[in-house]
Amino acid sequence: MTVLAAPRLTPLTGTVPLLRFALRRDRLLIPVWVAVNTLMVLSMPTSLEGLYDTPAARAGLLRQMDANSSFRALIGPVFDDSLGALTAWRVGVFAAALAAVTSLLVVVRHTRDEEESGRQELIASGMVGRRASLTAALLAAAVANAALGLLVTAGLAGQGAAGAAAFGLGLAGAGMLFATTAAVVAQLTQSARLARGLTAAALGAAFVLRAAGDSARTDGSSPLTWLSPLGWLENLRAFADERWWVLGLFAAAILAQGALAYGLAGRRDVGMGFLPTLPGPPTGRLGSAFALAWRLQWGGVLGWSAGFLLAGVVYGGLTEGAAGLVGDNDKAREIIERMGGRSGLTDAFLASMIGMLGLIASLFVVASVLRLHGEETSGRAEPVLANAVGRLRWAAGHLAIAFGGAALIMLLAGLGFAAGYGRQTLPVLGACLVQLPAVWAVGALTLVLYGWAPRLAPAGWGVAAAILLLGWIGPALDAPSAVLDVSPFTHLPKLPGGEMAWGPVLVLLLSALVLSAVGLAGLRRRDMTT
Repeated sequence: MTVLAAPRLTPLTGTVPLLRFALRRDRLLIPVWVAVNTLMVLSMPTSLEGLYDTPAARAGLLRQMDANSSFRALIGPVFDDSLGALTAWRVGVFAAALAAVTSLLVVVRHTRDEEESGRQELIASGMVGRRASLTAALLAAAVANAALGLLVTAGLAGQGAAGAAAFGLGLAGAGMLFATTAAVVAQLTQSARLARGLTAAALGAAFVLRAAGDSARTDGSSPLTWLSPLGWLENLRAFADERWWVLGLFAAAILAQGALAYGLAGRRDVGMGFLPTLPGPPTGRLGSAFALAWRLQWGGVLGWSAGFLLAGVVYGGLTEGAAGLVGDNDKAREIIERMGGRSGLTDAFLASMIGMLGLIASLFVVASVLRLHGEETSGRAEPVLANAVGRLRWAAGHLAIAFGGAALIMLLAGLGFAAGYGRQTLPVLGACLVQLPAVWAVGALTLVLYGWAPRLAPAGWGVAAAILLLGWIGPALDAPSAVLDVSPFTHLPKLPGGEMAWGPVLVLLLSALVLSAVGLAGLRRRDMTT
């Protein structure tokens, strides 16, 4: 009789099937965010060529940036006046941050989220190695970052092959660095929400360090800048005598954090962490669906609130220098006025920056509404709904956090603008709050997807990303009005400075209300995931 030997199990056994499964689950998330990031980068040379069409105009921009520490803190220093170098300067920090966010979401989703839901324990009971899930998650993030790097390199090759390769590799390196950061944090915590929050906090700290260093020096040589991975990207100096050795910093950090994550993964039990969750009180204190929703989402609300308050202070402080930076550049003035209304450059700059924060607030409301989807698919909603809490009451608690939280962060952004600018307090507050109908409409559309087609609910991220892309680069590319009108934010009045138009605001409010009712009706009628 022939005896078959059992297959040998290694720490990486099962990695390939898990990678295929992760990419299948992220077939919407990864392509959408990579496409948004790539389009943002590749649209910039054309936009900059229209703004600064002569060498003299580009040289003037360099002189103005050297003298403006506030804008250096926000965007970074400029190292050359070529279109490629200006592109790397204008979008480098934001593209790297977007790559980092995509990477941390992918890694946490396929590591700590799987353990928290209990699926990882089921997978681990089969022929799967101890580190296969972590490896698959990192490889999925690597696929996303490699795609971003290749697309950016190919798209910018016309500006200089070496500079395009350096910039593409730098963006991919920044994304993978924060992917491994998320992998380490996922081993330390027992909560996916906390893992995402701590990794996002690390990204915020990197931005603050870079901003502090760049505001102090014009050449990126501050020690604070070198402490930040975002500072490494700018010091790579793509399209400006590239410093290829800086890529070694990314490689070393990625390898070190990856080794740490692998070491930690081999020293803990599935579902556990090195920072265990503290036990709650012996007697429950949550007396309502709203209290439960607040308990689950308060960390996110506070984080977004702090970020919007700080962003308001920063942008408010930049307002006085906006006129000096634009100077006599009619095209730049035209774009700012197109985004913010034709009411004077200062008011137009304020309106355009407030509009950008409104677009970003739509990401918050989508994330908050999709918490319903996360609670349902993880199985945590089932025991809640098995008691005296109905579906509509349960959903209403989360929607109150989503829509009320959006109002809170926009209010705090307005207070930040007022503090940073020091003038027009009430008009600025009104301009921030008038963004809410469009923000709520995006959240309500996400609720419709969740209520009627829960498998398509993550497509709410795609809707928010498309709207963000239209608002960000549409005016710079002089996109047709028919395209810009797809975004609900296009129809809002341009405040401060412009006339208050109540018609579009009321229509958007009514649309948000109707869409919310439709979404709740779908949630009430369909079967829940069990």
